[in-house]
Amino acid sequence: MGKKCVGIDVGGTSVKIGIFETTGELLHKWEVGSRTEENGRYILDDVSASILETLKKHNISLDEVKGIGMGVPGPVMPDGYVEVCVNLGWRDLYPGRELSSRLDGIPVLCGNDANVAALGEMWQGGGKGYEDIVMVTLGTGVGGGVIMGQKIISGKHGLAGEIGHIHIRDEETEHCNCGGVGCVEQIASATGIAREARRKMASTDIPSVLRDFGDDVTAKEVLDAAKAGDELAKSVMDTVGHYLGLTLAQISMVIDPEVFVIGGGVSRAGQFLIDEIFRHYDSFTPISKSKSKIVLATLGNDAGIYGAARLILD
Repeated sequence: MGKKCVGIDVGGTSVKIGIFETTGELLHKWEVGSRTEENGRYILDDVSASILETLKKHNISLDEVKGIGMGVPGPVMPDGYVEVCVNLGWRDLYPGRELSSRLDGIPVLCGNDANVAALGEMWQGGGKGYEDIVMVTLGTGVGGGVIMGQKIISGKHGLAGEIGHIHIRDEETEHCNCGGVGCVEQIASATGIAREARRKMASTDIPSVLRDFGDDVTAKEVLDAAKAGDELAKSVMDTVGHYLGLTLAQISMVIDPEVFVIGGGVSRAGQFLIDEIFRHYDSFTPISKSKSKIVLATLGNDAGIYGAARLILD
């Protein structure tokens, strides 16, 4: 058996790749561009060539590699079938099989990128030491991943962990990118937080430093202002915390994970954000004093390659 494994995180702009010891130590990481022209047909060629070149440079033979894991931006069926990855142009593809065929038949396993990132955080990140975690990624959108017994739960239709599209706000009138209305993503993503701030500025006369930014206000500016005590910004984050807390409470009542791991760009707000979410989560779960912890993710943009590498170790 090989003593190394490779993790690949395929994105619309670049593909992140890492070589790991099977113990979880990252030996080397790098990126290659994602050539999405002609329905992404060159991506796997570029990735396989880059892996072979880099292994050679580090004096690692393909025989020393136990296998390769790959996270892709779309639903992945249990047999590795990917119907569509919109950002890549992929349709009706078995990317794991395709990559394996380019690398002398080495085992390659595939998973959805958000689920794979959650696996990475469980293995070597904020969820290390736990077997049952739910990761919530607050970025441009809201993603998620469910890990139970150290295994990804993707569901029969690949929809498990689509936390961003749980309906939580009945009075919402605008549509989410998914076609739904009142999704978590519309409130708790970076774009959602900025939208809440614009709405709050338009509907109240509360003085705020955010008014200096007007319609160009960003989530970071909202969070920085809230931390500094700005009343309007604090009100926006109270709304965000309310709906995130409600979402986590509902998830708890279904699967009761050991820990929620909060990642994505918005999580850079740190403990302030965690405290805001927990305050509401706690109030929505009076049924028990024993409840899931809420912690920050720690692997940042590397979570995907860690989780992808971990896929191959079961």
